[in-house]
Amino acid sequence: MSWPEIHNPEFQQFVQDHLHEDPALLLLKHNGKVTFGLKEAVQQIASRQKGAKKLPEWTKNPDLIFPASLSLEQSSSEETAKYKSVGLEGASIIDLTGGFGVDSFYLSQGFDKAIYCEQQPELFQLTKHNLEKLAPEKFEFIQGDGLEFMAQSNLHFDLIYADPARRGKGNQKLYKIQDCEPNLVSSWELLKSKAGKILLKHSPMLDISQAWEELPEIQKITILSVKNEVKELLLFWDKNNPNQPREITIQDLGSDNPAFTFSPEEEERAVSQIADVEKYIIEPISGILKSGSFKLFGKRFGLQKLDVNSHLYTCSEIPENIPARIFEIKEEVTPKKKEIQSIFPGRKVNVLTRNYSSKPEEIKKKFGLKDGGEDFLIGTKTVQGFKLFWCKRVK
Repeated sequence: MSWPEIHNPEFQQFVQDHLHEDPALLLLKHNGKVTFGLKEAVQQIASRQKGAKKLPEWTKNPDLIFPASLSLEQSSSEETAKYKSVGLEGASIIDLTGGFGVDSFYLSQGFDKAIYCEQQPELFQLTKHNLEKLAPEKFEFIQGDGLEFMAQSNLHFDLIYADPARRGKGNQKLYKIQDCEPNLVSSWELLKSKAGKILLKHSPMLDISQAWEELPEIQKITILSVKNEVKELLLFWDKNNPNQPREITIQDLGSDNPAFTFSPEEEERAVSQIADVEKYIIEPISGILKSGSFKLFGKRFGLQKLDVNSHLYTCSEIPENIPARIFEIKEEVTPKKKEIQSIFPGRKVNVLTRNYSSKPEEIKKKFGLKDGGEDFLIGTKTVQGFKLFWCKRVK
């Protein structure tokens, strides 16, 4: 990236004037007709378009520079970054794996001073520019290994934050904390010696029991989703609460779903009630399914499970403030092509299966169905065996 061109007023004006146009067509249309780097300008336009939903405030800011797609894809959204910052404050924070700086910026707002660390030179320069625009005089910038800097420093921080890289050789996905870069398991004692609180972000693919096996002193794990799609796991440690019992919180942003908090011990003690289908089928939000709170969820809301392993529930009256999707059963359906196509003459229906003999794609192919419409076809195992139900979503 050419920094003189980035700061060129004509370059910046071109980006703002063409934010809503096709990047590929812009390259063709303006090739050889501008005095600045057209390819770099179009890349800025493409990155802003790609990040518009994820980073609405940042993409509207003409002073900011955007990286290529990979760094943008791996960054937190503004929504999840703001959530992480709630209740965290103090004199100083360090972000060991700064990246594009979205988490760095929002987390820093509760602190007097912040240190941003990043090893990639170009990404470091780009984010340094942005954070100096967004929060003048708030940040100190360290280009290099954040752990090495912290180990050699005499500083103590109110909060250490890290989001380790979860890609290995050949772009292989990594699921264990100790396999990621940096290795925060082997560095755990160093982290504790340098901070009052530690907040780690990890992949939604991380198994919760695996997280506690690797870092047993973690006190709280938050499963963070947006509109029922799990985005990240947050692992939290507080030096001032060493005896705090383990706690799991499920938080779904962008929806009306209330938070669901429990301890692993509560789930172990809970007992599921199994029963036949009643008026409604209840599907817990994805964060609860991720958490493994299958028995406690039913107990808290007075629900019966359809089968031990189905993780769908039933009831005759809808509980208040339940973090779930609710379906009203219209009728049980025989798995015959003519009957199913007579119920859905337009062939449009949303197919959902839990612990069923066929997957949604197999059902759609077998019965000539396609996604869409307001109807749902739910397949699951009940106490009476495998069943199909025609349902309507209750909003």
